[in-house]
Amino acid sequence: GGGGVAFMGHIGLTPQHISVLGGFRAQGRTAKKARELLDDALALEDAGCFAIVIECVPPQVGKAITEALEIPTIGIGAGPGTTGQVLVYHDMLGMTTHPHYKAFTPKFCKKFADLGESIREGLESFKHEVESGGFPSLEQHSPYKMTKSEEDLFMKMLATDADERRLIHDSKAKKLKETDEYDVLNLYGGGYVTPDKSQEE
Repeated sequence: GGGGVAFMGHIGLTPQHISVLGGFRAQGRTAKKARELLDDALALEDAGCFAIVIECVPPQVGKAITEALEIPTIGIGAGPGTTGQVLVYHDMLGMTTHPHYKAFTPKFCKKFADLGESIREGLESFKHEVESGGFPSLEQHSPYKMTKSEEDLFMKMLATDADERRLIHDSKAKKLKETDEYDVLNLYGGGYVTPDKSQEE
């Protein structure tokens, strides 16, 4: 079914509802809710899903759902009893160093690396080298070359219409500046005053 499109189901915590639920809250913690999740999983299997993600449920619930299904399950915060496991790689590799990040990292996640600090250092080095002119260098990072004759011809072409291009550039710069000033006035609630032509005459 599905017009040839493969579908993976998702039960338990669905991230698009985190704001409604108030964070990474466990699902299926009562017998009634757990049974509803099992029924949902069976319905998804009957609908043709090739696998189901089970998220943020007690381990015995994840295990029971997995055992009731013929299709594989992928757990995330659902205990060791699912067919497979998945984590968000930003979490498991420690890719974020923001001081508030730990408050948003799920408790079920294990950090297998701490790349965030390395990423921060790399970005700072890139910024520093660009600002200092160290990157990109003509010698190492500019591999695309022109022959000297083509370069000379290009320079001659530029020289022939330099004045015209300068006038066009100045005109565009003036228009962009006027547009930017107009946008800034609107952004901060000011009004754009159009000159009164009748007073100029």
